[in-house]
Amino acid sequence: MPDRTSDIGNFDAIIVGAGVGGLYAIYRLRKLGLNVRVFEAGDGVGGTWYWNRYPGCRCDVESLEYSYSFSDDLQQEWHWPERYGTQPEILRYINHVADRFDLRRDIEFNTRVKEAVFDSKANLWTLKTDRGHVATARYCIMATGNLSTPRKPSIAGLENFEGKWYHTGLWPHEGVDFAGLRVGVIGTGSSGVQSIPIIARQAKHLYVFQRTANFSLPARNGPMPPDKERAHKAEYSARRRAAYDTPFGIAGHPPPVKSALQATEAERQRAYEAKWAEGGSISFLYSYTDLLVNRESNDTASEFVRQKIRATVKDPKTAELLCPNDHPIGTKRLILDTDYYETYNRGNVTLVDIRSKPIQEITPTGLRTADADYALDAIVFATGFDAMTGAMKEIDIHTDDGLSIREKWEGGPRTYLGIMMAGFPNLFMITGPQSPGVKSQMILACEQHVNWIAACLQYLRKRGLTRIEAEQDAEDSWIQHNNDVADRTLYPLANSWYVGANIPGKPRVFMPYVGGVTAYKKKCDDVAAKGYEGFRLSDVTEEQLYAAN
Repeated sequence: MPDRTSDIGNFDAIIVGAGVGGLYAIYRLRKLGLNVRVFEAGDGVGGTWYWNRYPGCRCDVESLEYSYSFSDDLQQEWHWPERYGTQPEILRYINHVADRFDLRRDIEFNTRVKEAVFDSKANLWTLKTDRGHVATARYCIMATGNLSTPRKPSIAGLENFEGKWYHTGLWPHEGVDFAGLRVGVIGTGSSGVQSIPIIARQAKHLYVFQRTANFSLPARNGPMPPDKERAHKAEYSARRRAAYDTPFGIAGHPPPVKSALQATEAERQRAYEAKWAEGGSISFLYSYTDLLVNRESNDTASEFVRQKIRATVKDPKTAELLCPNDHPIGTKRLILDTDYYETYNRGNVTLVDIRSKPIQEITPTGLRTADADYALDAIVFATGFDAMTGAMKEIDIHTDDGLSIREKWEGGPRTYLGIMMAGFPNLFMITGPQSPGVKSQMILACEQHVNWIAACLQYLRKRGLTRIEAEQDAEDSWIQHNNDVADRTLYPLANSWYVGANIPGKPRVFMPYVGGVTAYKKKCDDVAAKGYEGFRLSDVTEEQLYAAN
């Protein structure tokens, strides 16, 4: 591909990231007639689905829901082969979208943004990349993703390891063959749970190093039933609208009508058994009205799953280690799996408890815990991400008065609606902290934010305005509301990546908005309807004239 540095110049908007949010932003902003440029670190589109290629990587939202809604032709013509999309299939879909709508021509691939600075007098953002590009734009849109900064391992001795090691979030594109190898997987979050059953079928022996047990439910994945697909597509438009009137942005699940404590033990058992057989996380959490707000109610669901684990895993000691007992079910991202617990019945799989016997170091030939040495040929780090803030903080984002995002977020992220920040004019985020993105159907969340941003830019243009900035009071009030809502739930009881607990030294701040998609979208719509309440809108030319006088 020829070098396109000569194309770098001034744009109406610059988008950082070509995942599902960034791609839709190209589409929408083009519709407004804006000249856009996207910078993408990878050599292809897809974001999360580009980088995460580990064995078993699959979406935990059903395929017919986890897709774009902006084109009815697109959603009618695309065929999902399975109930839950695999990483290769989702990436194929995203590439199809990029090609169908000719989105690649505005993307600069293999280009990582290193710095973004706002010039208040020129009213421009200037972005600098690792390839020496310099580009300016009035508006900057961060589509950097919530799970896009892998937490790199920091275990002593890793540099001396003679085997090969991998991170699930940076998986080799050519894949990895573990046949005949002694493999260690460190971490039992979503990527660990998804990859462990597959690696176990390949490896000579698999050691799973678990610090914290997580709740996982059966996905019950399978081929897409043709009648289900036809019925869903026949009512796609109505389902898409209905999704915005649900807590998680996913339609089709009848809302619960009573507390778990209002049901008898036998009724609860029947309800949970039905949900377990059905598969899926949203369905299970929809068993009763109060599973995420009432600890006693939650205990009934948590214990049901623990009993399932005990009934599945043959070795009682291993089963107990796999039973989560330090957080209510659903307060961490609820995992979906295929044969995860069954994998521990294999003769070539060993579960190692590193909570009681922590990892001491990586040795040249394997790994040493507090009480044993493990000979390993390969190590897989399923250690997660610096979620929700990592990608933004990796970029030196600052204004000409010296305010930087790293300073602003030193005590935890602060935003207004997860869309903008006080002190950073004309800088938008797609599914930023304090929005419900990671607690909802992510493509819906991206579309909702991009639509809001596009409408905002159109509003500014029609009125001859050139600058928008969140007001500090509005940001403070939203942060308080976000925290108040979280505190009325059980979510803060878990040491999850929702609070940054997986990153040493990261401030413990509850980051997602858990008031539900319905309430959040209503708030965003109300803000816009009131002339962007909580934002300061201005024409920078008038500001300069006023300042000069």
